[in-house]
Formats: sequence, C-alpha cells, structure tokens
Amino acid sequence: MARAATRPATTPEAGDAAERMLQILSEASRLFATNGYDGTSMRDIALACGISKSLLYHHFTDKDEIFAKVTLGSTRELYHYVFDRLPEAGPAERVRRFMTATGEYFQKYRWAWIASTTAFWNDPEQRRQKERMMWRDQYEGLIRTLIQEAIDAGEFRPVDVPLTGRLILSSLNWMHRWYRPEKGMAPPQIADAYCDMIFNGLVAPR
Repeated sequence: MARAATRPATTPEAGDAAERMLQILSEASRLFATNGYDGTSMRDIALACGISKSLLYHHFTDKDEIFAKVTLGSTRELYHYVFDRLPEAGPAERVRRFMTATGEYFQKYRWAWIASTTAFWNDPEQRRQKERMMWRDQYEGLIRTLIQEAIDAGEFRPVDVPLTGRLILSSLNWMHRWYRPEKGMAPPQIADAYCDMIFNGLVAPR
C-alpha cells in the first residue's frame, strides 16, 4: 500500500541546504498561519530563521514562491501521508486509520495546515487553486472509497457515502479552529474519539 521510499545519497552541503529549506518552510508556515500572507514579509521570515535576507533569496525567488510551496505542498502531502498509512485490514479499520492519520498529519504540520486552509479559499492564483482542488478531491475520494468498501463488506450499514464522507472530513478539517496543543487530547486521539462517536453513535445501549 505504501509508496516505495528511496533516499538518494547526499553530500553534507546538500544535507545542510535541505535542512535550511525545511527550516524556512516551517517558520514561514507559522508566520503565514498567524499573520496571514499580507502580514508576513521576507524580512519577517529571515528574522524568524535567524538568517540574512540575501540567504533567504538564495533559496527562494520571493514570498509568493514560499507561500506556494507551503500551501500546495500541505494539500498534496496530506493525501500521500494518509494513503501511505492505510493498513492491510478490514474496511472499517481503514476508515479509522484514515481519520487518525489525518490527526497525526495535523499535529506534525499544524501551521502549514492552517496556512493551506486559509489559502484554499483566498488564493487568487487560478493555477494553484486548480491543483489544490485536485488534491482535495483525491483526499475526499479516498475516504468515500473506504466508506463504500465498508458498506460492501457489511461492516457499515447502507448510508449516503458522500454525506458520510463530508461528516468525517468536517469533523477533522475544523479542528484547527479550536485545537490548542497545551490542553486536552492530541489530534490523533481526537480523531479516534470522533471515529468512535461516528461508528457507535451517542445513544446509550439499552
């Protein structure tokens, strides 16, 4: 199920450059998520990374290029992250793993998730929006496929698949609006709790 992963040989210089790129994208994600695109400058990103603006421009042409890598990359990698972690198990368990893997991704890349969510509705660049929608549709299509497989296997009762998919995705996608890392459950635990509520309902057994 997982994609084959190979790691090319790298020189120390290439490794340093990759680490620097990761740092820049991580700090930029936090700034875009907290201050917005317009409220973030190249100077802000350079200061957050502890580097000069000239070094920042060595890696990226402008702020828009960084923003595109953060927001498009997050949408694309969410799909791959979840897909690669689906187990060879029963359909219902695969639905659960879809949800908890999404929670894991949110926990690891929370700032990029928030920046990407904002860009999803506000980015005027049509080419980027089209690509973003493509990956969103693949991610949504994946949960619908898993739900249908669970119905076909008799593990779920016959339900409206698109409606059920939207219920699951809505519970996960809105987590960023209220979640605080310093209190309560971790995102994968929240996703697992959502899964129990969806699978078992709220009515106590009689």
